[in-house]
Amino acid sequence: MNPTNIGNIEAVLGQIRNYQAEIEAGYKPSADAANIGLGTKPDPNRISFPEAVKGAVQAVNGAAMNSKVLRTAYEHGEDVPLTDVVIGMQKSSLAFEATLQIRNKVLKAYEDILHMPV
Repeated sequence: MNPTNIGNIEAVLGQIRNYQAEIEAGYKPSADAANIGLGTKPDPNRISFPEAVKGAVQAVNGAAMNSKVLRTAYEHGEDVPLTDVVIGMQKSSLAFEATLQIRNKVLKAYEDILHMPV
């Protein structure tokens, strides 16, 4: 199994969505859970996992697009300091590398879970 295959990533996300739907559909708080705060209603301001991932990817994409705009403006001779261009490119590169490392860790954790004996 190739962990970087986009089909594998989509399959993992599909399984996560299925588990989340099952949990939400079958949620029945017990009296003990209510006493320790587990039976409370979900906070409407809370972000779901897929929304958090989507937001993070959009932020990385925004950094890349900003870097591209700064670079293009500098190349066309506009009044953009070179330091701003270099810092923008470094921010974009760092955000991408961090996202890539997080993805690798998530896929590794998923593979470890798959290989756990039941």
